[in-house]
Amino acid sequence: MSVLRTEHISKQYPGCLALDNISVQFESGKVYGLLGKNGSGKSTLVKCFSGAITPTEGKMFLDDEELIFTNPQQSYAKGFATVYQEMSLVPSLSVMENIFLGRMPKKGRMIDWGKTYTEAKKLLDRIGVDINPREMVSRLSMWQCQVVEIAKAMSYNPKVLMLDEPTSSLANNEVELLFNVVRELKKQDLIIIYISHKLHEIPAITDAITVLRDGKFIGTANTKDITSKEIVDMMFGEVSIRSIPDDIVPGERTVLEVKHFTRAGKFEDINFELKEGEVLGIAGMLGAGRTELLKSIFGADPIDSGELYLDGKKVEGKLNPIKMKGKGIGLTPEDRKFEGLVLMHSIKDNLCYASMDKTSDGWLENKRKRDAAANKQIQELQIKIPNINAAVSSLSGGNQQKVVVRNWLNTQPKIMMYDEPSRGIDVNAKQQIFENFFYIKAPVGKAVNTVGSGDSMVAGFTGQYAAGVSIEECARFAAAAGSACAFHTDLPKKEGIEELLPKVDMYCLD
Repeated sequence: MSVLRTEHISKQYPGCLALDNISVQFESGKVYGLLGKNGSGKSTLVKCFSGAITPTEGKMFLDDEELIFTNPQQSYAKGFATVYQEMSLVPSLSVMENIFLGRMPKKGRMIDWGKTYTEAKKLLDRIGVDINPREMVSRLSMWQCQVVEIAKAMSYNPKVLMLDEPTSSLANNEVELLFNVVRELKKQDLIIIYISHKLHEIPAITDAITVLRDGKFIGTANTKDITSKEIVDMMFGEVSIRSIPDDIVPGERTVLEVKHFTRAGKFEDINFELKEGEVLGIAGMLGAGRTELLKSIFGADPIDSGELYLDGKKVEGKLNPIKMKGKGIGLTPEDRKFEGLVLMHSIKDNLCYASMDKTSDGWLENKRKRDAAANKQIQELQIKIPNINAAVSSLSGGNQQKVVVRNWLNTQPKIMMYDEPSRGIDVNAKQQIFENFFYIKAPVGKAVNTVGSGDSMVAGFTGQYAAGVSIEECARFAAAAGSACAFHTDLPKKEGIEELLPKVDMYCLD
């Protein structure tokens, strides 16, 4: 049996203690859920194991051998492999090149392309997906890219496999395929560390959990001996569960209408209306065209045919983001790393980029206005940061998502479109983002259009479902998909809904 353990690990950043005297232990042949709210230190601990960062204090051991990593290559050599929440693929290379990047099989001094293809195909077949190893990564969907990341990690034949939110971009059938792979690896006596904010996944795949909070070790427990509520209590201390405010009532006026939207190969003849003060949910499997539809409405992607109406008036000419932003439409993209943030720039700047007209004097930036706006938002978002000038890349994935959402809310949009806004964030952060729906809805004439692949927003926060099905069917869809949070005051009163509630992690009963 192999054992990975830490002794008094700490990681200090300027103005922020990311890890505080952490001593934990992980044994082979088990899957450990590493849990905690956004910014709790989970990803930082994984980065210490992977060699991406070096602890400020403390020691790490694998089978009583002390580990000192100064780069990821040293970690790989000791049998560590990591799948991060944010992907690291090279879009201009093929799937097989990404899997074996930097260590391509060779025949003499030349790359053995035949062996490269064969080995990549074996890995992909083992995961259970049909992806051509020669396909360019730039042509893959989000979930396919995540699968390639997992195959890349598995190609190292690791002793320790660390999965950081691996299912955040996967649909249900892909999640189960991944779980099958994880279970098979567990039989091979691997140490598996699994990070997820989807609490319903924990009993399905883990044997034990370890919880961190604010950089501190809170405790470890066998999964079968602990409830979801007890896990939440360990993660947050105490969390209040909110429901939809009673005074939020959709109006009758149509503020956005999509007619016959078509884009070849993406979506065809899409029609729907969005009422004032309404949250409209657009659901579908990954790859169904939800993201492409929102981008086309926003003008970021072209359409082949169709018409768009705002407040009853047809939008003339070609759609583009500048025009749509000027008409009061905002969009938070699905891929925050590449489309929602400028990672090397500061938290302050990323909070203000979409609303620079409000923090500038004409063509010149007003530093005082921008600092004041950013500081106010940091307090509202409850983000623990060293300072507002720190790079946004220093934040956890969930806190980065909060920045993306608030950046666009700062434009005070009439219509806000969210593409997978709760991807890879904790239960409390989900509630905060969902409350932003109410924030944007509350003023008269405001509305929200949101996309989910089985997320709670479809069942719990939408007044209308784009496919036209009932709220009961929405609830069944969300519960079957394993919603991380479901909130709807009417659900328990509906016949046949009660048995669905145990399948979600948190819900409110009125």
